[in-house]
Amino acid sequence: MPGVAAAGAAALLAWSIHLLMPSIPLLTAAVALGILVAQLPVARPALQGRLAPGLSVAAKTFMRLGIVLLGLKLSLIDIAHLGWVSIASVVAVLAITFVVTLWLGKLFKLPGHQPLLIATGFSICGASAIGAMSQVVKSKDEDTATPVALVTLCGTLAIVVLPLLWHPLGFSALQFGHWVGASVHDVGQVVATAQIAGPAALAVAIVIKLTRVLMLAPMVAITSFIVRRRADIPAVGTKHPPIVPLFVAGFIAAMLVRTLVPLPIAVTDGADTVQTVLLAMALFALGTAVRLGPLVRTGWRALLVALLSWTLIASLAWGAVQLG
Repeated sequence: MPGVAAAGAAALLAWSIHLLMPSIPLLTAAVALGILVAQLPVARPALQGRLAPGLSVAAKTFMRLGIVLLGLKLSLIDIAHLGWVSIASVVAVLAITFVVTLWLGKLFKLPGHQPLLIATGFSICGASAIGAMSQVVKSKDEDTATPVALVTLCGTLAIVVLPLLWHPLGFSALQFGHWVGASVHDVGQVVATAQIAGPAALAVAIVIKLTRVLMLAPMVAITSFIVRRRADIPAVGTKHPPIVPLFVAGFIAAMLVRTLVPLPIAVTDGADTVQTVLLAMALFALGTAVRLGPLVRTGWRALLVALLSWTLIASLAWGAVQLG
């Protein structure tokens, strides 16, 4: 289990960085650490050898478990309190961003499943959504690593850029929270960005963001159905991918539990801690697959698609705030 131990140590280090500098989200720090380690020539033999099996477990199994526990953050009652106009605008922003980003990825001829994964990450919930979608389409590690790096980069930029635009755009604190929740990718990045406008703005941002997270289940299920329909006739002893992957069913079940069962605070806080640790380990493992050299030399198209998608979702979210 050396790879799992390495991912666990990285998660602890990322947590320490977050405690020392709260403006840096823990999951962002975990991805960044993985990317940094992957660039060290001395570390590559271990990453590709002794640590590889454990890192694969972290990137896949721990990612699925973390996504299941993510469902415990969601209460359908809280989302219903937003009102149908806000909910409809969030879904519309997500859908338009997904479709346009997918089209841009294909227009720029990104390889493999990168168009789908970038569209998923930028429209729904960042690196965790990319990880979930990659499980369904069985993408290669390098196809997953590049979108994770890009969504982390743009989400980190949002922490700096969006607060600078708060007052020039004429937003109230609550409108700013709505804008952040509808446009920033990762939950931790949303918290880091929205908290500058106060607790009320932060609360709105989190509920809006979790409404986007809610869309993870149907988007993954729809993709799984399409993959199943397009798959060739399976060989003897093999199966089509399930229409609703087990971890997505777990996510839905956890969400329903949070909505219908009055869970003690100790349980929800404990589940949140476990979920954060699992996702931090998974995102560190995914980060170790990023090779910045080839990405810089050949990944300009993916970077351009990411920046266009980031600009698009921020613009659409601005329009949604105006309607609200």
